[in-house]
Amino acid sequence: MHIRYILFDFDGTMADTIDLAFAIYNRIAPEYNRKPLNPEEKRMIAAGKPQNLLKQFGMSPQKLAAIILRIKKEIHKFMPELKPYDGISQVVQEIKNSGYRLAIITSNSRSNVNLFLQNNGMDQQFEFIYSGKNIFGKDKVFKRMFRKKNIAPAEVIYIGDETRDIEACKKVGIPIIAVPWGLNNREILSTLHPDQMALSPAEIIRCIENIISTRISESQHAPSSP
Repeated sequence: MHIRYILFDFDGTMADTIDLAFAIYNRIAPEYNRKPLNPEEKRMIAAGKPQNLLKQFGMSPQKLAAIILRIKKEIHKFMPELKPYDGISQVVQEIKNSGYRLAIITSNSRSNVNLFLQNNGMDQQFEFIYSGKNIFGKDKVFKRMFRKKNIAPAEVIYIGDETRDIEACKKVGIPIIAVPWGLNNREILSTLHPDQMALSPAEIIRCIENIISTRISESQHAPSSP
């Protein structure tokens, strides 16, 4: 099947929310009996997987989920000032002009994403926003989205900034372009072998072309059915 949809993650991929999220965490941490994060701990998070970090920081998945939900609510106050990463708006426009259908799959709220898109003149670029709250089961979010929107995994490419994005895409058979300017750094993302790595927003176009070229090549060399 042909690629029809380019799906974007939101936080850390399109919107520069990572530093803001850390700042909010440090402010509210005492309410959850946690200590604020120091610079070294932030580097640990950038270089680690969530499953391992929970053990290192002695935090339960339930507490992390509650804190993340609180951070998402707090971020809403800052949406009027929030900007996309440099170059993202231009890349989105170029992908749209190439005839692809665009959507956002995120754990953030639909209202936050809509407000961000409107404030940055991008609200006409995306066909839909799908918000799923399953922090450690993004593959399940993908599956629900596919059923609801009647989209096949073979029709999409996903763009995300976290190890859990790569793991989820591999589980459901979606090619992924990993980007290292968000939560996780290039080194940890590379260990999970994403289909492509875009080191800047401008490289996303090349990565999409590479994935499609690889798919065409594989189909041409596939054995014919008897």
